[in-house]
Amino acid sequence: MTKSFGTLPNGQEATLYTITCGGLTAEITDYGATLVRLWVPDKAGHLADVVLGYDDVNGYRQGKCFFGTIVGRNANRVAGSSFMIGDRKVQLTPNENGNNLHSGPDFYHTRLWTVEFHVDNVLVLRLDSPDGDQGFPGNASIRVTYELDPMGGLHISYDAECDQDTVFNLTNHSYFNLAGHQNQKAAMEQLLTIPSGVFCPDDAQNIPTGEERDVEGTPFDFRKPKAIGRDIDADYEPLILQGGYDHNFEVYTNPCATLSAPDGSRNMMVYTDLPGIQFYSGNFIIDEHGKDGVVYGKRSGVALETQYYPNALNNPAWDQPTHPRGEPYHSETVYWFY
Repeated sequence: MTKSFGTLPNGQEATLYTITCGGLTAEITDYGATLVRLWVPDKAGHLADVVLGYDDVNGYRQGKCFFGTIVGRNANRVAGSSFMIGDRKVQLTPNENGNNLHSGPDFYHTRLWTVEFHVDNVLVLRLDSPDGDQGFPGNASIRVTYELDPMGGLHISYDAECDQDTVFNLTNHSYFNLAGHQNQKAAMEQLLTIPSGVFCPDDAQNIPTGEERDVEGTPFDFRKPKAIGRDIDADYEPLILQGGYDHNFEVYTNPCATLSAPDGSRNMMVYTDLPGIQFYSGNFIIDEHGKDGVVYGKRSGVALETQYYPNALNNPAWDQPTHPRGEPYHSETVYWFY
């Protein structure tokens, strides 16, 4: 099923596509290849839309929180907005305190993608990114596939290739509230499990310091299920600097995270083949006029972004998102609901 999602200032029409399978229904727009709605049943069969978003394309044009968007070529932050690929210095545009965030300001989520394939449970979108786009080298072709499976999984696959050595570090920036996107108070009451034993502290500009700190005895210990809001305002420097959680955790097992509604009626496991998962508690959502008349406030949803470590491009000790020319790139993340 498709329907209009609004008109852009240049007269182009954005479209909303629906896919359904396994009790799930997802609505995705070709504007930014963005996940707009995700209907998930609870254990009694009652459906709720569990992702934050906007009603139409104008909301996404004006919004500042990356609700449901595809982020690339490089997700998260690059210190000093520059890095090296071999002997070549790559310069990005500073868009946050002299650093680069999510490859902006010419974000992928502000562009119309081409829909290549659409059936009941699958949607494939393509974006062609020319040499020099956002500062990255090489002509790249990028495909994102949303697929729902009969067992309750939402698969997001990323496939790409480029004619030069470049960077591929793509993620989806959905904010989840398994009690339903409108139930803002419940967002911090959700139970989160992250089995990782280490996280990456950031400096005051949200750039990882390079340390991989043991979670033992810290507010970052989510190895057992814990309400997200329980320790979020603790007197602990990494939380104080970022106003809450906005940190990378090591992925060393799958599922790499499990999120549950406060009453346990909806649950979600996250699987990935990438080395890191960024947990963001929505600390800077401020008066965002969203879907169904809801005005989202601080910490009204949480993002679990699978990706390479932030600023890995400037830390050779970490797995690198650089990718050789001509070789196909593939990565997949699964959000599985039960």
